[in-house]
Amino acid sequence: MSTPFHGMPSLQDAQDEGRRRTLPAILLAISGLLCHLPAAAQDIDGARLFQQRCATCHSVEAGQNKAGPHLSGLIGRAAGTVEGATYSDALRSSGITWDRQSLETFLTAPGRMVHGTRMTVTIPNTGQRAAIIQYLEGQPAN
Repeated sequence: MSTPFHGMPSLQDAQDEGRRRTLPAILLAISGLLCHLPAAAQDIDGARLFQQRCATCHSVEAGQNKAGPHLSGLIGRAAGTVEGATYSDALRSSGITWDRQSLETFLTAPGRMVHGTRMTVTIPNTGQRAAIIQYLEGQPAN
């Protein structure tokens, strides 16, 4: 630091010191905001992926069955129990209660997990499966 008046820092030195203290605080605030972006992006991707890969046969609206059952409130529900939906005997008697792990396994290879299921669509990409499962976890039973 320069000292133009008997040991007093110059105005420029004081401004530089202020910038050195402010920049880390700004960077910390920005990094805190950015930490939340991946989860939000994954939610958006999960909804988009659900629409692309699942919505032809499934709805997330309670009571709106299509070729497959609605997936509203799926987490914690026993497989093959949605009223009015058509299930294979294999799925109905599978004993599965849907959770993150069972969905992970099922979406990877439905026929391998439940021999005789009517579900033939697979989601081979791990990231896409995770995004779809996260999306489904957020769908409440209406």
